[in-house]
Parts: sequence; C-alpha cells; structure tokens
Amino acid sequence: MRKLLTFFMFASWVLPMGAQRTLSLDSCRALALRNNKQLNVTRFKQEAAKNVRKAAKTKYLPKVDALGSYQYYSKEISLLDNDSKEALNHFGTNVSSAASNHLSSLITGMVQQGIITPAMAQQMGGLVSQIGKPIAQAGDQLGQNITDGLRTNTHNIFAGAIMVRQPVFMGGAIIAANKIAAINEQLSDNGSDFVRQATLYSIDQTYWLVVSLREKEKLAISYHKLVSKLAEDVKKMIKQGVATRADGLKVDVKVNEAEMQITQVEDGLALSKMLLCQLCGLPLDENITLADENKANSDTLLATETEEKNTPDNRPELRMLQNAVDISKEATKIVRAAYLPQVLLTGGYILSNPNVLNGFERKFSGLWNVGLMVRVPVWNWFAGSYKVRASKLATNMAEMELSDAREKINLQVAQSRFKVKEAQKRLIMANKNIISAEENLRCANIGFREGVMQTTDVMAAQTAWQMAQSQKIDAEADYKLALVNLEKSLGTLN
Repeated sequence: MRKLLTFFMFASWVLPMGAQRTLSLDSCRALALRNNKQLNVTRFKQEAAKNVRKAAKTKYLPKVDALGSYQYYSKEISLLDNDSKEALNHFGTNVSSAASNHLSSLITGMVQQGIITPAMAQQMGGLVSQIGKPIAQAGDQLGQNITDGLRTNTHNIFAGAIMVRQPVFMGGAIIAANKIAAINEQLSDNGSDFVRQATLYSIDQTYWLVVSLREKEKLAISYHKLVSKLAEDVKKMIKQGVATRADGLKVDVKVNEAEMQITQVEDGLALSKMLLCQLCGLPLDENITLADENKANSDTLLATETEEKNTPDNRPELRMLQNAVDISKEATKIVRAAYLPQVLLTGGYILSNPNVLNGFERKFSGLWNVGLMVRVPVWNWFAGSYKVRASKLATNMAEMELSDAREKINLQVAQSRFKVKEAQKRLIMANKNIISAEENLRCANIGFREGVMQTTDVMAAQTAWQMAQSQKIDAEADYKLALVNLEKSLGTLN
C-alpha cells in the first residue's frame, strides 16, 4: 500500500512537469492562424464572395420561371347583354310570330280581292299555324344553343405559364456586375491577408516580449545573487570592524530592490505568457516555454538587411483600396447601363382553364409564344448624366484615398528602415557596453577585496552592469521587432 501511494505521489509530481509545452515562433504563428476567430470570419467572407461571383455568372444564362394561379369571381364575364340573350332564346318564336302575322295579312288581302274564298283562307291559316310551331321550337333551340355557346363560365379560372428570358444586350450591366463580383472576391482575399498579417504581427511582438522578459528575469536573478554575495561580504567586514553598519544598510536596500525587480519581472512574464496563449488559442493557464528563451542572445545579432528594392505595393491595405477604385469604376458602368437600350429575348408557354382557344372551353389548353423586347430610355431630365457624374466623383475620391495611403505607407517604410538601422547601432553599442560593464565590475570586485574600493563603488559597478545587460536585452528585442515592423510595412509578413 505504501509503495502504491508513493507511486501515485511521484506520478502527480512528474505529470505537471511533462505537461509543459515548448513553442517556437513558427508554431505560435501556426496556432494563431488556426485559432484566430477574426481569421475564421474572413474565411467565411471569402466563401461568401466566391458564391456571389458564381451567382453573378448566371446572369448571362436564360432564366426560366413557372407561374400558377387560381381566381374565383362572383360574376362571370358575359359576351352578350341581357336583351340579346332574351332575343336569342326566343328567336324561333319571334320569327314564327312575325311570319304568321305577315302571311295572315297576305291571306286577308287575297280574300278581299276575291282571289281566294274564305274557306280556302281558313284552310291556309290552319296550315301556316301547324308549320309555324316546329319552326318556332327549332328557332328557339338554335338561339338557346348560341347563347350557351357564348357563355364564358369564368367563375373559376385556373392559369399557368412557363416563361423564359434571355438577356441579349443590357448596356454592359451584366459584364460590370461580374467584374464587381470578381473584385469583391479579391477584396475578401486581401482582407484575409490583412487580418493574417495583423495576427502575425501581434504574435511576433508578444513572442519577443516574453523572450525579453525571460532574459530580464534571468538578469534579475543574477543581479540578486551579486548583491546578496556583496551583502554577505559586507556583513563579514562589519564583524571584523572594517566596514560600517551604514554600508550594510545600503547593501540591504539593494538586495530588497533586486527582490522587487524579480517579482515585477515574474508578474510581467506571467501576464505576457497569458496574452501569448490567448493569441494562440490556448488556455490562459497553459504551461508553455518558448524555444528562444534559452538560446544565446548573440545569435540574434544583425540579420541580413532587407533589400532596399522592396516596395510596399503588395500591402493588403493598398490592394484593398485599389479594389475599391476598381469597384467604383464598374459601378459607374452599371449606372450608365440603366440609361442605355436593353434587349431581351422572351418565350414561354401559357395555359388556362377555361381557355379562349376553343370558345371558353372548360379544359386546360395553351399556346407557345416567342418575342423580342426592347427598352429604350427617351427622356429622364438628365437624371442619368447626374448619376454618372456622381459615380465618377466617387471614383475620384477613392483614387485620392489610394494615392494618400500609398504616400503614407512609403513614409512608414522609410521610417521602418531607419528604425532597423538605429536598432542595429543600438545593439552594437549595447554589446560594447556589456564588455565595459563586465570589466568595470571585475575591477571593482578585485579592488573591494583588496580594500582599495568602497562598497558604494562595487554597488555602482553592479548597477552599471545590470543596466548594460538590460539595455542589451531591450536592444535585441527592439531589433527583432524593428525587422518585424519593416516586414509588415512592406507587406511581406507571411
């Protein structure tokens, strides 16, 4: 049981140490690019822009629409008025009555003239009456059939259609819209590049800040050892009577200051590591170690100078502004196209119930159609000219912004190059100061041991040595950050 408990205690002590994670600058960059939320947003924007570009290409192709409808009307459409319907429904009766009256008048006249006898007239009238009844019935039936045939029966109307529209000439609007969609896709790519460079810039700054703070932590610990050793020596000298208590108090103050420096550097280092973890998408309490924390600082001296021929034309900001200028130019073409002739080829198939192709027959029936539609704006009170001028002015403003940004970026590049050279000189001077400070400290320690130098001289030499070391650490960090700034200003931070 005791062995098992010992094993678990050892495992709990070893596992946290094994969980420590070592990260290089490249791995930090990769983590940040993979986990950065803003970069993920730009990826979605790129995908959206790609789909918009694909949708714009479909404007060249014919469009097919299918329509369907149902309508109920309280009254039906009538092709005949009520008097005409009444006349047609009694057509035979009216004709037969008119014919009977006319024949009766003729027979009466013939009797009066003595052409026929009254008996013959009576026989002829009976014959006319017998013949008129079937004629009246047939005429009424014929009129009724005509009335029924002209009935529309439009209480319930069903209709459907398939329409095809093919643009032939739209004033260049479709071509301009496709170019805008393609430029928008480039704009989203440049925006993603801008966010990526900003992310890498933040990672590099924080990475080298952590490295410099780690070096300062080592420096603070070394300085604390120096002043602690001096404090022990001074205490021995006080016991021997060769130093005063005031000397001991001065050294104790330096020891306390060194301990406070260690605390401050440790707090700053912890916060910087938390920031680096946040940028990399790691838990804030992740135990990380950077690959450059234990490297010799002299290895970072004077990297090859960036070529002077590099220009900032590949800066994502400039590319985005150029995209804005191009979009503005194409938008002007779209505005102008709205006031140019437009030609459409149309076609389709229309069906309805009742249909008018066979006398409002209660069946679905339809017909094909093909046509050409031309739209020509004639007069709009110069609205098109005003809108085109306004769009051109917007393009001029975008070009001015691009020119201004290019000048400012050129100035930024020049400043970054000067800062790189200045950081190089500062680093060279810091290395020289290190040599002088170490020699001064060595001489002060020898003189203190020989008794020819005071405690304050040694403390001054230690302070100068610490300042020289700190300046060297700052100079190295500044030099690396100056190189990063130059790459960012040139748009080559990838």
